[in-house]
Amino acid sequence: MCGYVIEEKNIRHLRKTGVRDSKMMTAKQRESILPELEKLALDVSLSSISAQDIDRLRTKTNLNRIEIETMKAIIKITEPDMVIIDAIEANVDGFHRKIKTGLGFDCKIICENFADKNHPPVSAASVIAKVNRDKEIERLRQRYGFRGTGYSSDPATIKFLREWFSSNGSFPDFVRSSWITARTIKAEKEQKKLIEF
Repeated sequence: MCGYVIEEKNIRHLRKTGVRDSKMMTAKQRESILPELEKLALDVSLSSISAQDIDRLRTKTNLNRIEIETMKAIIKITEPDMVIIDAIEANVDGFHRKIKTGLGFDCKIICENFADKNHPPVSAASVIAKVNRDKEIERLRQRYGFRGTGYSSDPATIKFLREWFSSNGSFPDFVRSSWITARTIKAEKEQKKLIEF
């Protein structure tokens, strides 16, 4: 997750970079625009949560709540005058209340679904977060021989996890055991054991 802080007067320069929703850009485009995004920023705050921490927190709350608390932590660190957030819930008003509650200081908060398509600073945060994620995926490839994108719909990711679980009886430490894909693979393996019995 990324918080991108920029002076309002520099947003027009940000637009000129061609930044847009990271999903609409190739990896090469994201990498090439990154130095300019960082140059225009007053601050960039990246936050990631380990798979183990997410699994631990999931025993008490849901993933949306974990993400909301992470967003609030980034806002508290950067203390902007205005925040534009890509809402992760369909109920934008409810999401806005969750962000504002307990923030500890006043700032204008705009929450929108698909804000990364409509607001260049949110697009910039999206690009920086995606470049950071891509680097982490590459690190996992080097360390574990990981294949795939890491997304639950990716056949290569699912195949890698099935093979790993079959060989090791558990998942690598970068995989959340609470992730539906991991739970499904584990359940399939346990079902197979029952059938073989």
